[in-house]
Amino acid sequence: MKSITIGKLRGIQQCTSSRGTFTCLALDHRQNLRRALNPEDPASVSDADLSRFKLEVTSALADLSTAVLLDPEFSAAQAISTRSIPGKTALVVAVEATGYGGESTARQSQLLPGWSVEKAKRMGASMIKLLVYYHPDAPTSAEIESFVRQVTGECARCDLGIMLEPLSYSLDANKKLSSAEKCYVVTETARRLVIPGIDVLKAEFPLDIAENPAESNWAAACAGISDASPAPWILLSAAVDFETYLRQVEIACRAGASGSAVGRAVWQEAVSLNGEARLAFLHTTGRERLARLNELCVELGKPVSDFYTAQTPFDWYKTY
Repeated sequence: MKSITIGKLRGIQQCTSSRGTFTCLALDHRQNLRRALNPEDPASVSDADLSRFKLEVTSALADLSTAVLLDPEFSAAQAISTRSIPGKTALVVAVEATGYGGESTARQSQLLPGWSVEKAKRMGASMIKLLVYYHPDAPTSAEIESFVRQVTGECARCDLGIMLEPLSYSLDANKKLSSAEKCYVVTETARRLVIPGIDVLKAEFPLDIAENPAESNWAAACAGISDASPAPWILLSAAVDFETYLRQVEIACRAGASGSAVGRAVWQEAVSLNGEARLAFLHTTGRERLARLNELCVELGKPVSDFYTAQTPFDWYKTY
C-alpha cells in the first residue's frame, strides 16, 4: 500500500463509493459529441446546444454516480452554476485540449489553452483528468511521457489527484490495431505511463472483442492491466452497447479493476432524441443502466483502500 498526500486521498475518497470503488459518469466529450448530435453538420451544433445536452444528462444521472467527469469549456462550471451536479457528487475536470496535434501515426497532446491544473483546483475539482494519445513505439512516445510527467508535477504542487486516460492508436494509417496489438499497447501503456503521481488509470478495454470474443481471453487481458499498473484502474466504455460494457466491467473488476468510467454506453441513444423524449430516456433507461453498473462496481471492484493510505502525524500541517 502506498502513502499519498492528504489532499489527493481526500479527492479520491470524494470520487469513490463508501466501499472505495468508482462509477464515474463521463461527459467530457466535445467535438465527437457535436458529431453525434448532428452527424450531417456537426458545425451547426452550437456551444449552447452542446452544453444543454451535457447538463441534461448530468442533471438526470449525476446522483447515481460517484463522480462526474466534465470539460471546462461547456459543462464543468455550468453544471455547478445551474446545480445540475449535486454538491455531494464529486467533480473531475478534464485539462487537455480536445483532439490531437501532429500526424495520425505520431500524435501530440496539449493542455487546453487558458486552463490549468491550478484553476481546476481553485474551482473545486476533486481530481483532474488528462487524456493523451499514446503508442509506446510511436515517434512521439517520449514527448507524451514528458508531457504526462509535467502535468503530474503540477498536480503534486496543487495536491490534486490525477486520472490518466491514454487512448491507443495504430502506427499504420491504413488499418486499425489488431486485437493482439491493442492488448500490447494498452498493457504496455499502463506499465510506462502510470508513473509515480498518477493516481487512477482510465483504461480502454484491452482487446478488440469482435476479433477476440472469448471471455477467457478478456479476463486474461484485463489481469494484464492489473499487473502492469501500480495505480487503481477503471474501464472506459468507448462506443460499445450497454450490455456488452456491463459484461466487460464485470470481467475487468473480477480481474482487479476498481470500477468504471461510463459515457456513451449509458446515454448514447439520448443524442438522437430531443425535448421530453430525451429527458424520459435519461430518467428511465439511463438511470436504470447507471444503477446496475454502480451496483456491480460496488460489489466487485477493487477498493482504492487496497492501494492508498495517508500518514498523519499530529504535526503534519507544519510541513504541508
